[in-house]
Amino acid sequence: MAEENAAFSAVPESPFSDTKSPGVVLPAKLAKQEWDDIKPVKKPKGRRCQRYVEKDGHCNVQHGNMQETYRYLMDIFTTLVDLKWRYSLLVFIMAYAVTWLFFGVIWWFIAYCRGDLEHLEDQTWTPCVNNLNGFVSAFLFSIETETTIGYGHRVITDKCPEGIILLLLQAILGSMVNAFMVGCMFVKISQPNKRAETLVFSSHCVISLRDDRLCLMFRVGDLRNSHIVEASIRAKLIKSKQTLEGEFIPLNQTDIDVGFDTGDDRLFLVSPLIICHEINEQSPFWEISRERLEKDDFEIVVILEGMVEATGMTCQARSSYLVDEVLWGHRFMPVLMLEDGFYEVDYNAFHQTFEVPTPSCSARELAEAAARLDAYLYWSIPSQLDEKAEEMDNSRGGDGGLIARENIEKEHKLSEEQNGTLTGPENESKV
Repeated sequence: MAEENAAFSAVPESPFSDTKSPGVVLPAKLAKQEWDDIKPVKKPKGRRCQRYVEKDGHCNVQHGNMQETYRYLMDIFTTLVDLKWRYSLLVFIMAYAVTWLFFGVIWWFIAYCRGDLEHLEDQTWTPCVNNLNGFVSAFLFSIETETTIGYGHRVITDKCPEGIILLLLQAILGSMVNAFMVGCMFVKISQPNKRAETLVFSSHCVISLRDDRLCLMFRVGDLRNSHIVEASIRAKLIKSKQTLEGEFIPLNQTDIDVGFDTGDDRLFLVSPLIICHEINEQSPFWEISRERLEKDDFEIVVILEGMVEATGMTCQARSSYLVDEVLWGHRFMPVLMLEDGFYEVDYNAFHQTFEVPTPSCSARELAEAAARLDAYLYWSIPSQLDEKAEEMDNSRGGDGGLIARENIEKEHKLSEEQNGTLTGPENESKV
């Protein structure tokens, strides 16, 4: 029995024995000047990898060889809103200029066909539009009609039915152009894209121990005093993979749990927060160690969503981290300081990290080492008892060893009863 228990009682190798980043554990509370004096540790630059999402949130994807471009015209409003500002302003100006010019040509053509231009000095002639003596005056009359300015110098008469019909058409079409273009400009101006400029992410994400578990962490913050309502955070792992059948999936997206089940993904973003992903059996980083991390190739995309408090429109901020931007054995500097009657956020330390003792093994190896340590503690006492009994058995013979083993077990039970850890048979019968 001693030999069997000895297999479980072997002292496991400590995962902390091969720590590559010993670092210095900082005190819990330091003065603000002392925090400023600590210089952040920067990871050396490695290979250059192509980003899927840029640091500023722009997706580095371009669409090519699109055959069905007519679909953009089917949703012309969204197409105009998505245009760059210089193109949007050009479309805005051209929409009004073309309609004014188009109806100005028609007004001039009506005056030309009726002969109004040939009877400009004839006081007895009733023209279609008074004081319309050429193309320039027809163009100005078109602007006055569509914009409802009405200076009073040029006016349509009741002797021109075709002019009355054209007046109605221009008034209706002008209202439609106004509604469409003003709507596009309003939506484009009120887009919450610029609100994302004041939502910041840490320049690096870190991996270190938190509550004796390896965790991947990054920090988010809001620079404005107006808050993001119903803010939520999510993360994706972008990494190419190959299936068991041999299919290659480029840029495969895998969810990274940042607290969806516990509700930790819903943020109250008043001050900077550290988002934590616990590396467990369901995590894609379960088998990644420090050595493997340096050789791996992936990208972590983080997405922060919420409603702008001032406008109620949904805002989304994005960022990403490459392998070279993942610091193993680091922790973020504290940025929240208690001042006289308020809390102050020091954004100078927002991106700064410092080294902490962290095992270089993977989370799986760390869990297996902890399991071996538990097994060693569980079997250590029985194995010691068996070893003592065998020693006495060899020294006194078989019967003496048996009696000695019984005496040792009785002494062990008696000590447990005295300590209150074991209920004896007499106590059980009394109960």
